Amino acid sequence: MNVSMSKPKLLGKSLHLQFGVLIGITGDIKGKLILAGDQSMFGAIGEKMFGMPLEGEMLASFSGELGNMLAGGIATNIIQDGVKTDITAPTIMQGNTTLTGYEKALHLPVAFLHSGEMDIYLLLD
Repeated sequence: MNVSMSKPKLLGKSLHLQFGVLIGITGDIKGKLILAGDQSMFGAIGEKMFGMPLEGEMLASFSGELGNMLAGGIATNIIQDGVKTDITAPTIMQGNTTLTGYEKALHLPVAFLHSGEMDIYLLLD
């Protein structure tokens, strides 16, 4: 899967999205990892991974597992650097969602060739 990332940028004091996955981060670093994008983008990634279209509950479940895979990989790398951290179970966010109350936030836009764009946010408490 061909992926390109844009330069990370600081985010303002609120985040608005229509569909995404929230993974909590605990331990030495506290915050949230958010994967946001159109359901069609999550579906296209799932179809490439599993060879079949995903929709409804299967799409929501896959989206959560994709969040787990990414957050788990990040947590594993951070732990190897001596930082104690863990992740929570994924929460699927659907509909008009606004998140506030975080201390700082980074936004990393990611484009998947033929699948669409995903916004990755790291919200630090």
